[in-house]
Amino acid sequence: MAIESPFKGFIPELDVEKEKMRWEQLFKVFSEPEPKIGHTPRNEVWRKNKSVLWHYPAKQKKYEIPLFFVYSLFNKPYILDIAPKASVIEGLTNMGYEVYLLDWGSPGYEDKKMGLDTYIEKYLRTAVKRAIRHSGAEEITLIGYCLGGTIASIYTSIADEPIKNLIVATVPIDFNPFIGPDQWAEGMRQGDINIDRFIDVYGVVPPQLVEGMFRAIGAPIYFTNYTMLLSRAHDQRYVDKWRRMNRWTLDQVPFAGEAYKQLANDLYKENKLVKGELMIGNKKVDLKNITANLYVVSGSRDNLILEEQSKPLMDLASSEDKTYVSVEAGHVSLALSGLFAKIVDQWASSRSNQL
Repeated sequence: MAIESPFKGFIPELDVEKEKMRWEQLFKVFSEPEPKIGHTPRNEVWRKNKSVLWHYPAKQKKYEIPLFFVYSLFNKPYILDIAPKASVIEGLTNMGYEVYLLDWGSPGYEDKKMGLDTYIEKYLRTAVKRAIRHSGAEEITLIGYCLGGTIASIYTSIADEPIKNLIVATVPIDFNPFIGPDQWAEGMRQGDINIDRFIDVYGVVPPQLVEGMFRAIGAPIYFTNYTMLLSRAHDQRYVDKWRRMNRWTLDQVPFAGEAYKQLANDLYKENKLVKGELMIGNKKVDLKNITANLYVVSGSRDNLILEEQSKPLMDLASSEDKTYVSVEAGHVSLALSGLFAKIVDQWASSRSNQL
């Protein structure tokens, strides 16, 4: 007499082909070369030290005013051009925009004295001028992502250059809200954590420490990343996307010491940007000086930048034309699909002088 297993109906039947695909894909992840990134055609316009200004021509130019991307100093900007059909830059060039991107590069020990003043006045300002000259346009649109949005907002408030539109996404403006261990925030603001002494020793913040900081903020999500790979390794499209994202996540860059001091002390600790007390060179940064058309984009599932960190820009800027939108996306996922390109186009198309 056959005995029926007590687990019948509880344990699913094994799909041999699916399991074979899963383990083959996992083997490839850890044995094959890293996937290629940055596929959209581009050309170099200008270079200074480690920084490069890239131009991505429109597939068929439709708008007079070009888009100029300012990315964060923490990460490499190829997240904006990470894969075919999932590239923000490719999407926008296909829509008819001329696109420029300032790649800050990776600072070395010799760049330890580079502060936000240097990045904004000697790099960003010069790059914007070059982009305007190269494009033949009379005005330009700045698009700042994450800390790049903070830098773009600071620059716009003191710029003499003709900035018609300012678009910022997942941008920290008010640094009082803090994502991370409460002890970090309290220690930094009470002076118990002295970042200056660390910087004086190392010169630059090592990329391993930058990666560690992001892991500490989103630790559960970091490990879930590998769990999701294991569960979906049979899906070749998912694995390809995962590999590109994993490469970018681990590909951190050093952070110039003086700039990090300003970020930690003037922004995180003193919140000078919102208070109107931040100085860039001999210029006081007053966000009320921003009169460009303004578009602020937040992600409702952003685990790094809270909406309440971005929203204050809407009240601080003097722009007559300003829009705020919260979309169903995370801090990084916003840039991983065609979503961000569509969001930019929906707003910028009527403000970019269609040809």
